[in-house]
Amino acid sequence: MDRLKQIESFAAVATKGSLTAAANAEGVAPAVIGRRIDALEERLGVKLLVRTTRRITLTHEGSAFLEDCQRILVDLATAEASVTEGGVKASGHLRITAPAGFGRRHVAPLVPRFLGLHPDVSLSLNLSDRVVDIVNEGFDCAVRVGDLPDSSLVSVRLADNRRMCVATPEYLKRHGTPKTPAELSKHRCLLLSSESSQPRGWAFTVDNKVIHVRPAGTLDCSDGQVLHDWCAQGLGIAWRSTWEVQDEVSDGRLIAVLEEFAAPPNGVYAVFPQRKHLPLRVRLWIDFIKQAYGEAAYWDRATRQPLAA
Repeated sequence: MDRLKQIESFAAVATKGSLTAAANAEGVAPAVIGRRIDALEERLGVKLLVRTTRRITLTHEGSAFLEDCQRILVDLATAEASVTEGGVKASGHLRITAPAGFGRRHVAPLVPRFLGLHPDVSLSLNLSDRVVDIVNEGFDCAVRVGDLPDSSLVSVRLADNRRMCVATPEYLKRHGTPKTPAELSKHRCLLLSSESSQPRGWAFTVDNKVIHVRPAGTLDCSDGQVLHDWCAQGLGIAWRSTWEVQDEVSDGRLIAVLEEFAAPPNGVYAVFPQRKHLPLRVRLWIDFIKQAYGEAAYWDRATRQPLAA
């Protein structure tokens, strides 16, 4: 019980940003939360939080541990629900949001299967490349791709997401192949202008460090599918996710460049508000897509054809 309380308190402080907010949510004194965090750090032998009079920040180890803690807490809630709710069926309306391109390929095809398993649930799917405020706009869950901004939302990692630079063979024949990320400045790069995507630029690994490059370009668009289409037409180099371009790379329609500088993968996440009692339909949806994305053959199959309902 002590270990679970320590983990719950750590996750609450990390997501809410203060001992006081976490304590108020639980109805205890901030000192109680502080003692739990101290005990957790002492037991693990590592510093998880840096606490000052103004704010609390996560250490590198704390960030990694938080992701595992959130997953454990969600799994525990789901396990308890399966026992305590017994034969109770999931019901009610589920509101989901996802990025447009990823949502078309990897969220929408799963919806019929999910509703087939839970016929008393209705579902609305919003596809948008802006960062939707799921709390104020009334969404139960968001699927998000890439690095997550700091927030009070809870996230569960569903899959890895790797990006690569790609261009058509014709483009590379005309303009040459960049040998280093710095050489992108000499190329026509197709840029995503969405307010929510790639705020730091394109990521690469140089000398064992992740760097970010903001290439110049004469074309940009807020819609990733348009960039994909422009790239396929030979208009420039694009930085796209493997789930979007792997099929074309495999058959030679697109060529991957700068692969020796590829950055480590980021993630695909389910993001949802911090709630003590998450509705059963939300828990089942998160479990469902996590299981689907975890199947070894899923990504290869999904890039080639929609999933059957």
